[in-house]
Amino acid sequence: MTDLVDWDLAARTAGRLARPGPSLSLTEAAEVVGSLRSAAPTALGHVAAYTGLVADPELRTSEVVVDRAQWAAQNVAGMRAVLGPVLEQIATRRSERSGKPAVGTLAAAVGSKVTATELAGVLAFLSSKVLGQYEVFLPAADGDGRLSLVAPNIVEVERRLEVDPADFRMWVALHEQTHHLQFTGVPWLRPYLTGLVDQLAAGADLDPQQLLARLKAAVGEIRSGGERPGGLLSVLQTPEQRAVAAQAQSLMTVLEGHADFVMDAVGPQVVPSVEVIRGRFEERRRRTGSPVQVVLRKLLGLDAKLAQYRVGGAFFRAVQEQGGAAAVAQVWTSPAALPSKAELEAPADWLARVA
Repeated sequence: MTDLVDWDLAARTAGRLARPGPSLSLTEAAEVVGSLRSAAPTALGHVAAYTGLVADPELRTSEVVVDRAQWAAQNVAGMRAVLGPVLEQIATRRSERSGKPAVGTLAAAVGSKVTATELAGVLAFLSSKVLGQYEVFLPAADGDGRLSLVAPNIVEVERRLEVDPADFRMWVALHEQTHHLQFTGVPWLRPYLTGLVDQLAAGADLDPQQLLARLKAAVGEIRSGGERPGGLLSVLQTPEQRAVAAQAQSLMTVLEGHADFVMDAVGPQVVPSVEVIRGRFEERRRRTGSPVQVVLRKLLGLDAKLAQYRVGGAFFRAVQEQGGAAAVAQVWTSPAALPSKAELEAPADWLARVA
């Protein structure tokens, strides 16, 4: 089947379009890379000690320090791994129902190179914004998960905020390593997320032209910072499909809120200037995330951006205050224990349900 996106072209172009980072001497660059490589495993130990989550030793994970071009190029592979099958599934189902070959339909309807170039432009743009990410969706050859810390962006932000470099790098690592332990220390989480994406894709019924139009719209909105209510979910009509969408939205809020909660809980013990960093960083806030997450949220209508940090973080702080560490750990016992959208706004209701 012809791909909706020319992924190889997207990877090459994204790497070329990524802007260079701040000016660093060879000595300075080596120091930054060395400090980030040191901060990553140290942060993992702090997060594990606080949360009690233990990474599955059988999973193949890695920690890398990258520049913008490397980050942009490697994320094309991640998008291809998760979005490729979803888009192909929709196109194939559509082809079977119409009786027209999927290859012919896609070849005639989709400008894969145009889409690849647009997608590369978005990745190049995001490559200057993202500080770090834990990637769950990877090509099989790349392992089961990868923590990437984007060195030039971390240096640029710490300079702009005028904060202690070592403290800021540890602070960023704490957040990303929390995501690491979520996906490697909670056995059911990865298949649960994959299952939600599959269910959402199964409910979408678009022809290739509509599919391309929505992908291009998502790309444009990421560039402009706009929102597009509904996304692919705007075509989902059944209560069952809407319920899956609500589950996916709640899960994303839990993941981001938990990372913010852990970062703030562990930070005062290991990041001396954490209050200064948090205060100054709040003015910047996170405007992006993993590009796979960003595009998925746009396409599937699940984007909540800052609300996910605010609502999710408030939920975990309330649970900690009312039920202690044991109550927080209860979230990760099974999919049934995850808070619903309503419970995220009312932690006491969730505590009453799972008690």
